[in-house]
Amino acid sequence: MIVEIPKGSANKVEYDGELGIFRLDRALYSPMHYPGDYGFIPGTLAEDGDPLDVLTLVNEPSFTGCLIEVRPVGVLDMVDREEEDQKVIAVPTRNPRYDQIHTMDQVFPHVRRELEHFFSIYKELEGRVATTQGWGGPREARRVILDARQRYLNKRKSGAEGGSGGSGSSESPKGS
Repeated sequence: MIVEIPKGSANKVEYDGELGIFRLDRALYSPMHYPGDYGFIPGTLAEDGDPLDVLTLVNEPSFTGCLIEVRPVGVLDMVDREEEDQKVIAVPTRNPRYDQIHTMDQVFPHVRRELEHFFSIYKELEGRVATTQGWGGPREARRVILDARQRYLNKRKSGAEGGSGGSGSSESPKGS
């Protein structure tokens, strides 16, 4: 995963694939912060047209632009703007504190509740409603990732065949 927003930040940073830089999209409207390193999986395309979102559980924040090798342990199904929105939850593969975590059931129940709470209210003061719909396990998370990867490849292929669209770049631009 590529980190856009480090754990503890209230700044909504997004990768701009056209410019090849990270840009500040906005600050969260509420006095809260991201509960883990948040970013995207390169070379994927979620159903909302953006690269697939991933939140990685970490003890300490990393930094914007950091590449973290992760293991998906679950997926939080959501609805945002009346569209399906999925957040892959992962753990770093190179941190011994997470060696024994392979499923969301192995994540402390309170941490799961914190994640659900954050994603259900973090856009509330913007006047947007996001609702959580429940958890999927690691198998579901892998399916979501593979589907997003295939969607990305299909879009690149259709852009290349059509002669327009598709920048030929391997980066996954992130929209708002």
